[in-house]
Amino acid sequence: MKRASFQPMPCPVAHALEHIGDGWSLLILRDAFYGLRRFDEFLNSLGIASNTLTRRLNDLVATGLLERRPYQDNPPRNEYHLTEAGLDLRPVILTLMAWGARHASGSDKVFLADETTGQPVALALMDANTGKPITREGHRVHVSHDADALTQWRVRTGQAYRQSDALVSHFPN
Repeated sequence: MKRASFQPMPCPVAHALEHIGDGWSLLILRDAFYGLRRFDEFLNSLGIASNTLTRRLNDLVATGLLERRPYQDNPPRNEYHLTEAGLDLRPVILTLMAWGARHASGSDKVFLADETTGQPVALALMDANTGKPITREGHRVHVSHDADALTQWRVRTGQAYRQSDALVSHFPN
């Protein structure tokens, strides 16, 4: 069953999900970051049905996150390589990994480490302009006055609750 498209939604998160797809697609991308390249490698790693894997790989190629490269002619076989857009998802995958290690029991066996020291890294989102960590208290998503009506509604409705929980600031005219 084909899922509904998020493309009409005027939201960067929805647009990102339109490209990434679903959980299987994220796991395929995770495996690509591990260095897996071939259909059978993804199949063995994920325990996914082959028809589902085929669809997800085709979607990831179509959205420009993976690139298909032939490695064998008879029978024809392909490898899947991360594109620049796919490589740009590395911080997202690492952030999900860190979140899972922190909040999902038994998920702390894989972690990001400093390549020189081998010590675990405390992953943090930083402002590249200032070097300051992004915090819930100090940063909000900016929604401009000319954003679409649904986004404006989300902001107004969300602000009706606890301000400290809000991730978004509304900047009226």
